[in-house]
Parts: sequence; C-alpha cells; structure tokens
Amino acid sequence: MTVNAFWLLLGALGVYAIFYRFYSGFLARKVIGLDDSRPTPAHTRRDGQNFHPTNRWVLWGHHFAAISGAGPLIGPVLAAQFGWLPGLLWLVFGVCLAGAVQDFVILGASIRRGGRSLAEIARDEISPLSGVIAMIAILFIVVVALAVLGFIVVKALAESAWGTFAIAASIPIALLMGFYMYRIRPGRVGEASAIGVSLLMACVVLGGLFAPGHPWAGAAHVFTLSETSLTVAIAAYGFLASVLPVWMLLCPRDYLSSYMKVGTIALIVLTVFVVRPEMKAPAVSVFTSGGGPLVPGALFPFVFITIACGAISGFHALVSSGTTSKMLDRESHARAIGYGAMLMESLVGVTALVAASSLFPADYFRINLSPQAFEALAQKMNLDGGRLSELAALVGEPRLAGRTGGGVSLAVGIAQIFGDLPGAKSLMSYFYHFVIMFEALFVLTTIDTGTRIGRFLVQELLGRAVPRIAKTDWLPGSVFATALIVGGWSWFIFTGSIQSLWPMFGVANQLLAVVALTVATTVIVNEGRSRYAATTLAPLLFLGTTTLAGGALSIRDIFLPLTRSTRPGDAFKGWLNSGLTAVMMASVLLILFDAVPRWRRHWRTGRDETKTTLATISRAA
Repeated sequence: MTVNAFWLLLGALGVYAIFYRFYSGFLARKVIGLDDSRPTPAHTRRDGQNFHPTNRWVLWGHHFAAISGAGPLIGPVLAAQFGWLPGLLWLVFGVCLAGAVQDFVILGASIRRGGRSLAEIARDEISPLSGVIAMIAILFIVVVALAVLGFIVVKALAESAWGTFAIAASIPIALLMGFYMYRIRPGRVGEASAIGVSLLMACVVLGGLFAPGHPWAGAAHVFTLSETSLTVAIAAYGFLASVLPVWMLLCPRDYLSSYMKVGTIALIVLTVFVVRPEMKAPAVSVFTSGGGPLVPGALFPFVFITIACGAISGFHALVSSGTTSKMLDRESHARAIGYGAMLMESLVGVTALVAASSLFPADYFRINLSPQAFEALAQKMNLDGGRLSELAALVGEPRLAGRTGGGVSLAVGIAQIFGDLPGAKSLMSYFYHFVIMFEALFVLTTIDTGTRIGRFLVQELLGRAVPRIAKTDWLPGSVFATALIVGGWSWFIFTGSIQSLWPMFGVANQLLAVVALTVATTVIVNEGRSRYAATTLAPLLFLGTTTLAGGALSIRDIFLPLTRSTRPGDAFKGWLNSGLTAVMMASVLLILFDAVPRWRRHWRTGRDETKTTLATISRAA
C-alpha cells in the first residue's frame, strides 16, 4: 500500500495549527507569563551593539534563519533509512511538545533576566557550579555544531559557481539593508525588505549564468572554489558577523535569508499539494533493530538523535538566550518567535523527509552510499535498479551515485517533485542547483549567529580571569574571543568527516537540549509555578533517556572502532570524539544531579532569591 505525501503534509500542518493556537497560548499565559507592560532588555540595556529593539518580523526572520541550519534538512533525510513513519511522528509531535516549548520557555526566562545567556541562567537558578559546567559544555557543543554546519556548506558549495556567487552576493546586500533600516531610512522595514529581496532574487537568477553553456560560463572559475578556499571564506564571514554590530550584518542577512527559506519551503509545500507524490520508502524499514547502512544503530534511540534539530535542538536555546532575547521589542512577540519559528523549522524537516522518501529506495541508497557499500546492500535487500541514470541526466549531473551526506539526495528528491509539475521536467537541472544553493544558504545563517554566541561564551569564561574581556562592547576582547571560536570549528572542518562528526553533533545537540530543559524546569519551579513544571519535565525525562543511551552507544559502536583503524588520522578522531562525547554526557549528568535537589526544596513555594531578583528587575525597568 502506497501513501500519498499530500495527506501527511496536510496532517502535519493541522497539528501545528492546533498546538500553536492552544498550547503556545497556555504557555504564554500560565507558564511564562508574558506581559507587555515590562520593558524588554532591548530597551533597558540598549547599547546599539548587542541590545537593540528590533521589528517583530525582522527578528522572527533572524531567529528562524539562525535556528534552522543543517539539522532539519539533513537529519530527516538520513533518518529515512528507518522508514518515513518514525521520523514523521517525532518531527511533528516532538516539536509541539518539546522543541518549541524549550525555545519559548528559555526565551521567556532570558528576557525576564536582562537578556542573560543559558549558562548565566543556570548559574543563577541552579548553582555557580552548574553555571560553569554548562558554560564549558555549551562551548564544546557550539564548536562541534558549527564544524558540522560549516562542513555541510563546504560540501554543498565546492565547485559550484552558481551557489557561491549567490551566497557571496547576500553579504553586501545585507550590509545595504542594515544601513538602510537603521541609518538611511530608519524604521522603513518594508522598503529595505523589497530592495533586499529583489537584489537577492536577481543574484540567484544571475548565478545560473555561470553554468556550462551559459553566457558567463567563462568567468565561472572566479567563484569555483576548492573546499579549502571555501572553509577560509566561511571562517572570514563568521568572524565579521560576530564582531560587527548586530544591526549591521548579522540581523539583516538572517532576515534576508529567511525570505528565501520560507519562500522556498512554501513553494515545496504547494508543489507537494499539487503533484501529490507517493512515498516510495516503506513506512517502517527493516533497519529498525539496527544494522542500517547510514545510521548503524537501532531506531531507538538513534532516530531521535539523527533527526536532531527538526524536532528539538539545544542550539536553539543558545540563540533564544544569546541574541534573540537582546533584540525583542515586546514580550508578546516571544510567542510567534519562540514557539512559532520552531514549528516552521519542523515543517522544513517534514518536507525534507517527504523529498527523501519520494525517491525509490535503490536511488536513495545509491546516492548516500559508496558504490561498494551499495552493491553489498543491493544484494542483501534485493533492491531493483531504480532510475538514478535518468535522474542524473535530468538534473545535469554526470554522477549522483556515492554523493554521501544527505544533501545531494535531498536536492534530487525536491527536484524530482518540482519536475512532476506540468511542463517542468526540462527545468529539473535548475531546480536541483537551486536547492544545492538553498541548502548552503540555510546553513550559513546558523554559522554567523553560532559564532557570535560562542564569542559571548568565551568572553564570559575568560572574563572571570580578566574582567575587561567580559565586556561584549570592548572590541579587542570581541576580536580575540571570535578568533578562538572560528579557529576551533575551522580546525574540525579541515580534519573531520560527516561520518564521524554527524553522530557527535546529534548527541551533543540533544545533550544541550537536556541542559536547556533542566534549566527551564528549574526556572519554572523557582518562580513558584511548579504545577506547570511537567511542560518541560516530561520532555526532559524522555530526551535525557534517549540521548544518554545514544551517546553511550555512539562511543561504543562508532567512535571507539575508529581508534583501531589503520587509516591516518582515524585513531585520533576516534579518541577525540569519544572523549568529547563522554565529557559532555558527564557534564549533563552533573547539572541534573545538581538541579534535582533544588527542585525538591523549592517545589511548593518557589525560590525566594529568584522572586526577589525578578521583582528588582521589574522595578528597575
């Protein structure tokens, strides 16, 4: 029995609408207590650098662009190995009950505490020990996450003049938008948006002229960069976005990118409604008990770790408390930004899952496995030939087989769906290359925000020894901290591979979500709202169990076997990944053990210190 993707997508949208209307409203009123009469940190601590009141939709665009990186695109594609049903259920219900709740509650906690970061909130609400542990663990996780995201951008743009040109053009366009909105025509968001989006779309179209056989093909070498050159270029961009004032480059570029992201996802959804592709992948595959070629572990717990950001992501808590809370104009805006943007990211994951599952299993595995691995799998599963040769000709790629990592199979799946529109078959090459560029754009917007958040963490940590470094508006300290962060994730890109980095990223990201949910639960209890603590405690218990189990299995089955490899560098990567994962798991357990006794102590009446602090902040505002 085949299933039509139309009904799956329609059902997902219906669930999102119900939970946003009712559950997010409950969280806003009862759990967080949003109140527009309280000035936000963007007003009380306004400095023109990091704290700056921002238009609601501009900030929504920044937040969505910052949180929606590689996870919702690549994770569901790899998780399709288990069949489309497990991933779909976790993407839809996991985000409504866990991911969006985490983002919303942490954003609310940060704006009530002067825009403090997740680590600072952990220090104040749990203990100084937990604050230090959280800070160090978060720093490790940020570096790993940025390395994975940068690795994916490099792979997507390598040897792609079209994509590199469009991505490079978005930077000066964003600078123009920033100066236009805040210096040339302050507050004219609509005008700046029209100018920026028009220029970006023009650059996307012009980028196609670099393709072979087109007018600018002779100049394609200018934007055809090697992986090493791309890594250096991305590192330079991340450095600038972290150091420059937030209104100048970071926020306008993320806002500009959100138009492309939301517009493309909306177009994919509408196309699925028109084309109604069938899900070629099984609902539940034979790999649920383990032994899969892409994700070697069993469905539990690896489907949750593999899907990662599409359902819940600890990195989002860093964005909510690191940049978004410092730019929120009114508390009521937090609902659409904190809860709503995460639902949109889940929709991205659902469309990626649909695109991957609409491919024949033979084509899906042939793209995502090396030729030798696919031949072994084909004999074992009796896979038919598929239609990969036909797809390669339609998308204009001489070789699709063995393009591992998930990005290429996603682009082929989406191009195939667009190609089923009436008269669009001949345009599949454009659709394919556009999606490749879109993937890189999607990921790069997380790198700039992540680098800035990492910079804040380094400054906060080093500021304990040299207080001046902790001042985020001191340029030498900002430059030094940014250089450390950029150097760290760039090194991982130069030495890592998606096979070793992605499992560590999934585990690290979900462990950070466990920390965020622990902090969120502590905040709710300390504020005297323990009757609502189940909103964060329930997802914490589930995610803590799955992620700690997944981390232990990743060390045993993925990282430690690398230590016995004879290939140069594998042993070092195996020990490094094992050590970092073990340290992160131990850090999470220490924070949990530190928090639980405090929950018991303050469960009935709340914590006096928290209530006094919040009252003081409210009076000062």
